[in-house]
Amino acid sequence: MNFPTTFFGWVFFLVEKYGPDFIRGLGVTLQLATLGTILGCLIGFAVGIIRSVKIDRHSSVISQTVLRVLKAFIAVYVEVIRGTPMMVQATVIYYGSMAIWGLDIPSFSAGILTLTIHIGAYFSESVRGAIGGIDPGQMEGGQAIGMSYLQIMLHVIIPQAFRNLIPQIGNTFVSAIKDTSVLNVIAVTELYFTARTVTGTYYKFFETYCIVCAIYFICTFTISRILKLVEKHLAGSSNYELIAEEEVNE
Repeated sequence: MNFPTTFFGWVFFLVEKYGPDFIRGLGVTLQLATLGTILGCLIGFAVGIIRSVKIDRHSSVISQTVLRVLKAFIAVYVEVIRGTPMMVQATVIYYGSMAIWGLDIPSFSAGILTLTIHIGAYFSESVRGAIGGIDPGQMEGGQAIGMSYLQIMLHVIIPQAFRNLIPQIGNTFVSAIKDTSVLNVIAVTELYFTARTVTGTYYKFFETYCIVCAIYFICTFTISRILKLVEKHLAGSSNYELIAEEEVNE
């Protein structure tokens, strides 16, 4: 068999021969990123909201104690996850679950769990910042009309915070696509793992990773543009036309 002798010749050769493998790897990457982002953002919302709740001195001692313990546990979770690399977290979850509890977790499931807790920790800080950025006067206004703290959070604060977080959710998804590459350490057959497999056959590292780099870029660039269009649509028009009083009366 005659092998290519140029860079582009090898690129076309590898794409033709391993194209379906790259596509399957990309499919796994997108599945991991999508599930990890959805679950991670849900956890991030819950954690961020709990960390934003102020302890009411007038509530019962039991309620204050439970909330303090919960806040302390969440704070430890956030600091540990934010202070350790995701690659280490993946190996701890995948191999630690077997060593400690005897659980044989599939690598794909371990990858989703790793992405979920990783994204959840980081996104919770964004949620807390978004909630803290809401004008305190809105909380005072809600209390003035007789709304409870929970009602104000659910109907006033959180909807505004969510709207401000939409761009961050999109950025988190794009970052998750790239972060899935570290999951090859636990043998998740995502795009980067596929590239490692291909390089083991012909030892064409530069050509193979150029292909993978192009796939990652096309994927993230396309998704970023789509998310910007969605964000622009949700933001509405920046120009508003005033209706004359005569037209309103008609």
